[in-house]
Amino acid sequence: MSDKDKRIVMTLDAGGTNFVFSAMQNHEQVVEDIVLPSHADNLDQCLATLVDGFTQVKARLMENPVAISFAFPGPADYPNGIIGDLPNLPAFKGGVALGPMLENKFGIPVFINNDGDLYAYGEAIAGFLPAVNNLLESAGSPKRYKNLLGLTIGTGFGAGIVRDGNLFVGDNSIAGEIWLLRDKLCPQTHIEEHVNISGVKKAFGRAAKIAFEDTPTPKEIYEIATGAVKGNKDAAISAFNEMAEAAGDAIANAITLIDGLVVIGGGLSGAASVFLPAIVNEMNGNFTRPDGTTFKRLVANVYNLEDVIQRDKFVTGAQKEITVYGSQQKIKYDSEARIGIGISRIGTSKAIIIGAYAFALKSLDKVK
Repeated sequence: MSDKDKRIVMTLDAGGTNFVFSAMQNHEQVVEDIVLPSHADNLDQCLATLVDGFTQVKARLMENPVAISFAFPGPADYPNGIIGDLPNLPAFKGGVALGPMLENKFGIPVFINNDGDLYAYGEAIAGFLPAVNNLLESAGSPKRYKNLLGLTIGTGFGAGIVRDGNLFVGDNSIAGEIWLLRDKLCPQTHIEEHVNISGVKKAFGRAAKIAFEDTPTPKEIYEIATGAVKGNKDAAISAFNEMAEAAGDAIANAITLIDGLVVIGGGLSGAASVFLPAIVNEMNGNFTRPDGTTFKRLVANVYNLEDVIQRDKFVTGAQKEITVYGSQQKIKYDSEARIGIGISRIGTSKAIIIGAYAFALKSLDKVK
């Protein structure tokens, strides 16, 4: 796929309430959003809406599209385009061959993936990963990154993994299911208990000693924490710190097996200035042996790339020149293992759409 690829891919942002249809060309949206109700509880209407939406998009294009590519909730057999039982789209109960149906209707390949996967892929293609590598290149550093853990924190806690430029889906289409990691603060349950919108509201309610239904929105809690509006500031800071401690532990566990950059998107990413430092502190923490001695929980040092001082240290690393034994040749060597974590540079929705577009073109190129 070249930077000037003129092929057009039709896309979809599938929500439980609305479907948003569009098309991409050369990493840019070329059709204004077409928004239609999803009819989540009626399969016939839901599938008819999908066909109608893509038909409307195609009618607005100057050239024929080469593929359809979009994110759709799981569980699903994504490679075969089969959608399983969806909690927020009950009409799909029992399994629906959505991809093959759309292929039959439009006569072009259809690619479906998880939104967390496509978010990570979009950030790897045109977002956080190239932005960080550009920083390193500008600083004259030999360090480059090829792997990325993309996280979304909103109504849920999702993830996607990109390894050496390729999206890692897994054998059962369920790689990156970070929401099912154990919750450090509540070990009998999963991490999503703390790391989502509801988790922040619950934590604020506990700290402020008020009922859940009386708690402010996460945006309001963030504004209270920063002092922008009046409220229980201690409870607000405590709520985000609690989420960050749980999230930091889960991210540290995940990145241990991936070894790459970490980017965070989703609805709660706007509050990163409050919680990201605490996530980094948790990731840079220690394990304690039974005899009381401690050691670093991660081999790599973790840097908050939204902090100017930490970003400069990350970029600088531990560069030096070493001499090749038995010669006068010198080569650059950066001896510091490090991980950078930051916030989406292009926005979650745009990253998902770019990921869907790029995934389709790469898949088509593989067939060629």
